[in-house]
Amino acid sequence: MEQNKRMPFVILAMALGLFMASLDNTIVSASINQVIKDIGGFDKMSWVFTAYMLAATSTMLVFGKMSDLFGRKLFYLIGISMFLIGSALSGTAQNIDQLIAYRVIQGIGSGAIFPISFTIIYSISTDPKQAAKMSGVFAGIFGISSVFGPQIGTWISETSWLGWRWCFYVNVPFGIVSIITLLIALKESKSDQKPKVDYLGTVLLISSTVLLLLGLEWGGKDYAWDSVQIIGIFIGAALLIALFILVERKAKEPILPLTIFKNKMVMGTSIVVFCQGAIMFSAITYLPILSVAVIGNENSNSVLTPMMLPIMIGAIAGGFLCTKVPFRTIMAFSMAVGILVAYLLGSITHDTAKWVVTLIMITLGLIVLGPLMSVSQNAIAQSVDKRYIGIASSVVGFWRNIGGVMGAAITATIVNNYLKEKMKEFASATKMPVDKAQEIAKPEILMQDHTQIPAQIVDFMRGAVETALHHGFILALIAGIIGFLVSLFVGGDRYNFGKRGVNETGKEELPAS
Repeated sequence: MEQNKRMPFVILAMALGLFMASLDNTIVSASINQVIKDIGGFDKMSWVFTAYMLAATSTMLVFGKMSDLFGRKLFYLIGISMFLIGSALSGTAQNIDQLIAYRVIQGIGSGAIFPISFTIIYSISTDPKQAAKMSGVFAGIFGISSVFGPQIGTWISETSWLGWRWCFYVNVPFGIVSIITLLIALKESKSDQKPKVDYLGTVLLISSTVLLLLGLEWGGKDYAWDSVQIIGIFIGAALLIALFILVERKAKEPILPLTIFKNKMVMGTSIVVFCQGAIMFSAITYLPILSVAVIGNENSNSVLTPMMLPIMIGAIAGGFLCTKVPFRTIMAFSMAVGILVAYLLGSITHDTAKWVVTLIMITLGLIVLGPLMSVSQNAIAQSVDKRYIGIASSVVGFWRNIGGVMGAAITATIVNNYLKEKMKEFASATKMPVDKAQEIAKPEILMQDHTQIPAQIVDFMRGAVETALHHGFILALIAGIIGFLVSLFVGGDRYNFGKRGVNETGKEELPAS
């Protein structure tokens, strides 16, 4: 079968794997209450998500580089196999510690699936426009599954003949189809060269990323930001990052070639997707709280639903437009609209009409998140030499995740600190014990059954949460402004995959004839 005829089957395999992996974290978040009811472990609940995120983000760049060295197909199959093993094991977990361990296996597999899916399309496509459009479809799948996950997770976990374990088991048939399809459809040529692996750089990259993300996850929650534990973690992360940079500069085949960041498109786009991640994660994390606590919806996920289809449409449109319009124009326009959306999100009150909120969410998906997902992939993939496509594709997801975790952590600190201060004032005015006030100074209280809480406190909390979220969305506004300004300086290139960007010295390089 010729490569062009096999292309649809390869795309199908990639799409199934990508949908499955990107759906997983959000689908699990919606079922976590049922999980805890069944196997217990409330005190370790957050680690079900943290373990997955740490494993996926810390291995993403490694898998991208390994696919450059040893082949896309091999490491995609390794990644999806690990993901399926982790999924099957997670469904059998009998206690929370087992589930956390199995989620690490899932996360490692996920770290391979996302970047290598894009890399395979760029590697086998002979038509630049087709590759751009397909990357748009893939980015749309990632976006829509991230938003759609909570809906599916709620339905599966609350359906009597399924249950929460099927939030994991459901991955298995899709993954098997993806593996079989790719084994048959994708043919790769083998290289006679024996690549060198940067083992020290790999260890430093993973360990520094894990420490950084742990600090962001624990800060303001388990430990105060100025605690010895958090400061120590960040100092450790900084030292490891500095050592990593020194090692990479001397490595013959670095795990992350720092020279790619000499290209202003790569550097600028990395900052833009970092800002996009901050906006996206803050919205996905706090809009459900806004929906229930402020607007008064019964379904916390209903506010995210209007984003689903627009993200897909926006991503596909972005993939098409970047063959016609410079990357800079699309990024700047999306970020400019992102500034407006962040401002509007910070203006929503209990009196805001639901159709207005729906329109804001459609705009966020269609013009901001969707186009940036596909355009960023295409911009970076075109700007590096062919042998760096894998690591370059990984850079996008890596910086988006880092920006998202950092954005969500800072937003949480802003929101929680404001609520604590307001509850102190309330406690002083009503003679409520301060420790009792601090105990309920959490926005998620209003998303649970609060019939046992006095109506006076509930009313006060609604107003306090509304204002706290307004303050929290200021971060998204700042991220939008930074992303917009940076996007103006990424260069005027548009998508033309026949020409790739930089060689090892950072200079322009034409493809070999």
